[in-house]
Amino acid sequence: MALSASLTIGTAASAQNVAFEEYTLENGLHVILHQDKSAPVVITSVMYHVGSKDEEPTKTGFAHFFEHLLFEGTKNIGRGEWFKIVTGNGGVNNANTSDDRTYYYEVFPSNNLELGLWMESERMMHPVINKIGVDTQNEVIKEEKRLVMDNKPYGNLIKEVKRNIFFKHPYRWETIGAMEHLDAAKLEDFQAFNKKFYVPNNAVLVVAGNFEMAEAIKWVHQYYDPIKKGVVTPKKNYVETPITQTITARYEDPNIQIPAVVAAYRTPSMKSREARVLEIISTLLSDGKSSRLYKKIVDDKKMALQIGAFSVSQEDYGLYVLYGLPIGGNSTQSLITEIDEEIAKLQTELISEKDLQKLQNKIENEYVNKNATIEGIAESLATYYLLFGDVNLVNTDIESYRTITREEIREVARKYLNPNQRLLLDYVPSKEKSQN
Repeated sequence: MALSASLTIGTAASAQNVAFEEYTLENGLHVILHQDKSAPVVITSVMYHVGSKDEEPTKTGFAHFFEHLLFEGTKNIGRGEWFKIVTGNGGVNNANTSDDRTYYYEVFPSNNLELGLWMESERMMHPVINKIGVDTQNEVIKEEKRLVMDNKPYGNLIKEVKRNIFFKHPYRWETIGAMEHLDAAKLEDFQAFNKKFYVPNNAVLVVAGNFEMAEAIKWVHQYYDPIKKGVVTPKKNYVETPITQTITARYEDPNIQIPAVVAAYRTPSMKSREARVLEIISTLLSDGKSSRLYKKIVDDKKMALQIGAFSVSQEDYGLYVLYGLPIGGNSTQSLITEIDEEIAKLQTELISEKDLQKLQNKIENEYVNKNATIEGIAESLATYYLLFGDVNLVNTDIESYRTITREEIREVARKYLNPNQRLLLDYVPSKEKSQN
């Protein structure tokens, strides 16, 4: 969940052969430095290996809460001063949280690298976690939930998919968490969460952009060496039971007039090769107006107002979610029938070499665009280190997609995209008024 406007300052950069240096401080903080002098900007970012999956079932929403709370102030940065310091020095900043990690960053003119490094070290070493900050952010998050979920058409779709497809794993709750859990939490709960997860040996610091290497290394040691190493609890391993028969569920949304049908499949970890094959499949079936499902169901047969899909790539498991909004006299079941026909084709017929090449070109273009700015490279470096365990995947990951074969696409579709392995969710209008 973003705290401020998305970064617009960027500079063109090669998405391949990204040069970097990496090392680890004695307190366990991993440091990655990427120098690019093509534009006068520098990014300081810290990614913590904590997300909603690290929460307790009765204390959800803490990781997302901290995304906001850690902007409240520090021992040396007064309450409400963080954003003033950033904007007053020509910078922008942002943060976001997923089920797996939390990411903070600042972008400054290149002559303010020391300021960015100091600010992130302050967030890590001297956060002020008090009642006024907790109470303030609690109200902010409640309003955010109302805007993005409770009062937004189809705003609870992802929440309902996760709730019905995961049974053991903490992925079963939404990142924003339950408001009643945040209301019931004590100040000591938040302080304990900070002490447990926001420590140097549970994080990676990335500096990217226009800077002098020796100067950056000096400041990194100056500001981060004094931070004490934390006690990091090993990640819990949650193994979900395979889905062997169709799960059916229903959700009534007071904010919609057109029903939606959702077919969701549980997929493997984003670190696996199969996840990359499924990304190719997703692109073929449902990525944009040239995809097979859109052309067939929306353009040709005019059965749906919209057909779409999204993949949720995560550290432990992923999701592939298809949805459709029927029009005219068409039923949600008729859309599922059409979807299943296209999936069956993938499971029985090899796609053409031409189609495979087009898919690989599209994936490669997306990969290049993702790493076409210093901002994108910084986040990629942090992600590949923290969640994949290999920073150099920023240079080599694209090779995985280039070597995917037509046979692999058929086999992975057979393995994961079967009717008895999915959730079918009827997402329907409710006559009741929305409750704020």
